Amino acid sequence: MTDLSRRKILVGAAASAAALGVAASAKAASFGNPDRPPEGQINAKSPTSLNDPGPQNPALAGQFPSFQNPPATDINGMPLFWASFNNAHTRFQNGGWAREVTQDDFAISEDISGVNMRLAANGIREMHWHQQAEWAIMLDGKCRITILDEQGRPQVADVKTGDLWYFPPGLPHSLQGLGPTGAEFLLAFDNGHASEFNTLLLTDWIAHTPPDVLAANFNVTADAFKNIPVDNLWIFQGDDPGPLNAAQRAVQTPLGQPAHPFIFSLSDLPPTKRTKGGMVQIADSRNFTASANVAAALVTIHPGGMRELHWHPNADEWQYYIKGEARMTVFDTGPKAATADFRAGDIGYVKKSLGHYVQNTGNTDLVFLEIFKADHFAEVSLSDWLTHTPPKMVMEHLNITAETLAKFPNSRPDVLPV
Repeated sequence: MTDLSRRKILVGAAASAAALGVAASAKAASFGNPDRPPEGQINAKSPTSLNDPGPQNPALAGQFPSFQNPPATDINGMPLFWASFNNAHTRFQNGGWAREVTQDDFAISEDISGVNMRLAANGIREMHWHQQAEWAIMLDGKCRITILDEQGRPQVADVKTGDLWYFPPGLPHSLQGLGPTGAEFLLAFDNGHASEFNTLLLTDWIAHTPPDVLAANFNVTADAFKNIPVDNLWIFQGDDPGPLNAAQRAVQTPLGQPAHPFIFSLSDLPPTKRTKGGMVQIADSRNFTASANVAAALVTIHPGGMRELHWHPNADEWQYYIKGEARMTVFDTGPKAATADFRAGDIGYVKKSLGHYVQNTGNTDLVFLEIFKADHFAEVSLSDWLTHTPPKMVMEHLNITAETLAKFPNSRPDVLPV
């Protein structure tokens, strides 16, 4: 069966179903599912086939309208690509809290794990390091970061809402919330199994090193360490760290500053693309030089707008929703297609090269992050591809007219409407 004849049968079947009134939820422009067996409520022929009399959790079900009533174009299902910090266990300590979503909780997320952390005013995330790269964005307040690079060059800096930091694997660092409200931030690690609850901590190493070795290493007596913490600090309440310039003077070394700053202001970055539908701001190793293994885009979509149909050829996409409401359909071979809804604090995941879009389904701006385990941001736009392929080829594939094709956006809008 050709594409054209299959689509004629499809449209005819949808029209017949609409005439019979078999599905009250059917929309005028919906074609139903082009594959067999049909899926979606539009295909129901018996009113009772739409009933769901079993046990319900309306508060939970109400958060996922696209799971409860998927578009008729969804087919065959795929691994769950929705997760959330909203239902993640939170670890509280005096000085702050943290919660995480790793591959242990979110099976599809192979490349990235995420942590949402809050440090109270003067709260400290103790000195530590990771086996993975740490990328972060400030969500609220101010934070002081310290880091030492592999050549012994220190950096101490204060970051504000909308700023980023990037700590390469193995480089030691610390974080401290600043007054009056402290700091909240998102951490992303370039390994799906990485956990903030399992890091290489200063206090752990000191407590598990023989006293005579400590004495020899630091050129002091063993008694100097008699009051060290037996349990690690992880997050604890500290004192006011004082002025930034004083802290920077205190760590000065003849080696100077790191070659590339480990912080970057994403919020102050001019948009890479801006349309009437919203904007995209991109930070990767081309402008945030230190960020050698994580690329990110901050996307803002105005009400009624949509992140266009596209895919990313170089890495999986880990999404973090900061504000607003969204709906996303992911397309895979098979064919497979599934749709999910997202709100602030939720996480989405799209495997490399799978097609998708993101719609703003709310009445405020939708703001979310796209994060990739890659040195640079890369994207292919569906409309860009179709408008830069010989027109006859495209028209024969889609059975559309030249007039229709001429209306397609031909400059990769990123966010619609243009």
